[in-house]
Amino acid sequence: MPLRPIRLWVALTAVALAVSPPLHADVFTSDAVVTDPAPDRFSVCFDHGCATVKVVSMSPVQWRAIKAIFKRLPRTPELERERIRKAIALLEEIAGKLAGTSLDKGGDLAGLGLPGQMDCIDEATNTSLYLTLLKNSGLIKFHEVEDRATRGFLINGWPHNTAVIIDTVSGERYAVDSWFLDNGEMPFIVPLDDWRSGWKPDDPEKSNANTISGNR
Repeated sequence: MPLRPIRLWVALTAVALAVSPPLHADVFTSDAVVTDPAPDRFSVCFDHGCATVKVVSMSPVQWRAIKAIFKRLPRTPELERERIRKAIALLEEIAGKLAGTSLDKGGDLAGLGLPGQMDCIDEATNTSLYLTLLKNSGLIKFHEVEDRATRGFLINGWPHNTAVIIDTVSGERYAVDSWFLDNGEMPFIVPLDDWRSGWKPDDPEKSNANTISGNR
């Protein structure tokens, strides 16, 4: 993620995360973030580094659409990860309408000048909260939500952040990365070790059979 002329404390936070060991409790860049999200009250970060946080509420109809994705419970972690991708995409669509982030473009440059844009800090924060919402609602059975992960700066290029889940059957951790994609597209789910080594969607050398594509 290219550094941009945003607030200095946001840049310093990204650097600190990049060179520090993982924490046991996730730390958010804004006190306005709702850390115990529910369908009727959750937050959406945007404007880079959670500079803007909007607290929104889903309608019963919108929430039923999310639950319908898990109506037939998946029997394996692999199938559940596919459901997670679909749910995150739909949550982004719903949140986009509620918070005004529907025009968010993948990466940092494509959406320059458009309202409601997100950098990787916004995306990782939102995705982590959506995953927490799904887990707290009993929709996710084979995974736990872990603290967000960071890579880059001193190694592997610019700092980049992602949400993380752990497969409770295999013990493998996965990055759930929506930053590369436009609002409402299904995120990439990639083994965290591959992601940390510099994985990108357009880098076949760092892709493998365990990577789930972000395309519909």
